[in-house]
This record gives sequence, structure tokens and C-alpha cells, in this order.
Amino acid sequence: MKKENIILGVIVLIVGLLLGIIITQKGSRSVSPTAGAPAVVDVQRDIAFYEQEVARNPSNRNAWVQLGNLHFGSREPIKAIEAYEKALEINRRDPNVLTDQGTMFRELGWYDRALDNFYEAQEIDPNHHQSLFNMGVVYRYDLNDFPRAHDVWSKYVRQWPDSPGAERLRPELEFLRSRTPQ
Repeated sequence: MKKENIILGVIVLIVGLLLGIIITQKGSRSVSPTAGAPAVVDVQRDIAFYEQEVARNPSNRNAWVQLGNLHFGSREPIKAIEAYEKALEINRRDPNVLTDQGTMFRELGWYDRALDNFYEAQEIDPNHHQSLFNMGVVYRYDLNDFPRAHDVWSKYVRQWPDSPGAERLRPELEFLRSRTPQ
């Protein structure tokens, strides 16, 4: 046998093996029984990462906020509240963190605490639309305090009349007007 034929045979064998591996890997991805699982794994991995980070550096405010956000997204309100509280201990003047923590308080049915957070966020930034919107949600849907919900959401619509939130609130305001004594 010639030396060139042996080399050519080895090259063909290697190329064939590589193509087989590539085709097998592509096929196994498309029929994976755990489709969608990587997102859950990624969240748990990220939570573990930030838990390690705050254990190493408890003054890392951003890590506490990220940890709170991950627990928020995972629908773990107690853990989210605790992480947000650590971030707020470092810097309380953050309307976004106050609002997110307030949303978690609401999820647990702690409406007074939720409102306290939303009001505090509004004191820090009167243009913080999400805290004002959420305040109205608590008054309207949780406390059935239609006059306060109307007042809060009317303020929202006045401040941001062209926003998508205002468009959603206009029918709500009509409903509340019909249920509120004049």
C-alpha cells in the first residue's frame, strides 16, 4: 500500500468520526427531554452565585439587589424581601428596590407594609411611576378603597397621560368613579 493511500484513509476516517459526533450532538439537542430546564438551572445557579457573593462581601449592595430580583422572579417573596432589606440597609434611597420589596409584601398580603414602601419610593422620587401605579393596585384590589385608588390613579394619569399605564387606567378610573360617592 502506498503511503498516500494510508494518509487519505486516516483523514477520511477522522472526518467521518467528526461528522458522526456533530450529527449526534445536534440530534440529541432537538429531542432533549429537559427542554426548558436550562432556564431553571440558570436561575438556581445565579442565586447560588449571588448567595456566595453576599456571604463573601455583605456590603455588596448590587449583589443583594440582584439576589432579591432573582427571588422575586422565582416567586419566593420572603427571600426577596430579605435580600432587598439588606440592600436597603446599605442605601435606603432607591425607589426601585423599595417598590420591588413592596410588591413582595403585597404578594404575602402585608398591604400596609407594601403601601409604606410605595409611599417612601414616592417621597424619594415623585416621578417614580411604578410605585404610584402599585399603590393604586393595593387600594383598588386588596383594600377595596375605591376613593384612594381613584385619587392615586388620577394622579398617575395626570402625570403620564400618554403612557401605556394611563391607557390601562382610564377604564379603571371610570369604574371607580361609578363606585365612589361624589
